[in-house]
Amino acid sequence: MSLQLDHSKHSESENKFPIIILTDNIIGEANIGSLFRLADAFNIEQIIFSGTPINLKSNRLRRTARGTFERVDFDHTENIIETIESYKSKGYEAVALEITSDSVSLDALMLKNESKILLIVGNERHGISQLVLNAVETKVHIPMFGNNSSMNVSQATGIALYEFSKTFLTFRQK
Repeated sequence: MSLQLDHSKHSESENKFPIIILTDNIIGEANIGSLFRLADAFNIEQIIFSGTPINLKSNRLRRTARGTFERVDFDHTENIIETIESYKSKGYEAVALEITSDSVSLDALMLKNESKILLIVGNERHGISQLVLNAVETKVHIPMFGNNSSMNVSQATGIALYEFSKTFLTFRQK
């Protein structure tokens, strides 16, 4: 018989994955809460919010985040382009998660052992702004097989974090 494990019996790692999520004006409180949970679940370095400041007093955000906003490092930036350039100068590869005319499939992105990722995700309605897309060389998309060409930003972020973490775990095991 399988027993469901609670948080105290779940293994944790002190080794953070070299990934930072940078949001391009995500405003949905449930999505923001979900991003906190994903950042905690995948043990990434940080979330940086741009655009409208987040409201940590929001009941919806707090319910969705389930306390993870107290454990996940996060910040806010006034200038997303300066933030992208700053992290690129620190060796991070800026990766925009957006279907574009020059995006490649997420699973085709070739990471290296020393890779550090600045994962840029976009607004719930408009995606990543053209200004940001112009500042980023690498764009990836999630292959989709139905009629819809988009999915919820937090769901898409979870898929991307899973793909990146699988690769980084392979590097750690070598």
